[in-house]
Amino acid sequence: MKPVNWKKYAFEFLSIFIAILAAFALDNWNDNRNDRVAEAKILTEILNGLEKDKEDVAMNILGHELGLKACTYWRNITKNQLYESDSLRQYYIVLTRDFISIQNTTGYETLKSRGLELVENDSLRERIVTLYEFDYQVLRKLEEEYGEMQFHENYFEVMNTVLLPYMQFDSIGSLSSIEYPLDLERNEENLLLSHLWKIEYNRNFVLREYQNVEKKILALKADLNVVLKR
Repeated sequence: MKPVNWKKYAFEFLSIFIAILAAFALDNWNDNRNDRVAEAKILTEILNGLEKDKEDVAMNILGHELGLKACTYWRNITKNQLYESDSLRQYYIVLTRDFISIQNTTGYETLKSRGLELVENDSLRERIVTLYEFDYQVLRKLEEEYGEMQFHENYFEVMNTVLLPYMQFDSIGSLSSIEYPLDLERNEENLLLSHLWKIEYNRNFVLREYQNVEKKILALKADLNVVLKR
């Protein structure tokens, strides 16, 4: 029998073992690299969507702020105080105007389909999920589903009925002026004032929600920019 060259076999075994280990390491590195590339693409998509969301939120904030000014405007008219006649049409239109909350969720939906754990940073992932799954849903429900916030449906017809006898229209049927001063009965005046107060209260409530979400969007955008620059 020939003597066995254990050193030779050990060397060959070690070479094969190192080659396999290196292959696994390379494969793992490649998978991790692909995940980081995918994460960057999805976070970029989310970042772009947040820019659009910020614009939509800003527009709705402006709309509700105009609604608050309309409440003050019509309260002055109801109490026969001075008002700017040039703003009559605008504040008539915006007094009970409703809004919808639109979110660009494409990037987030892509992330969910790939798995939320694709985002390595736990804190960043949690804030993304909270914004899309909670904060955006709150805004949508307040604007579109919560009955008390449906201003046109709840208040327009009732208030318009009280004001109709004092409205004056031009030759093409557009509201032009209000017959002044208003000769309202006590119940009519109180009805208008109570509805104006309720509209004002609810617009302030939803405004606080929008402003809170706006801050979260700006903070998340800043963090995403930092992550993507890395």
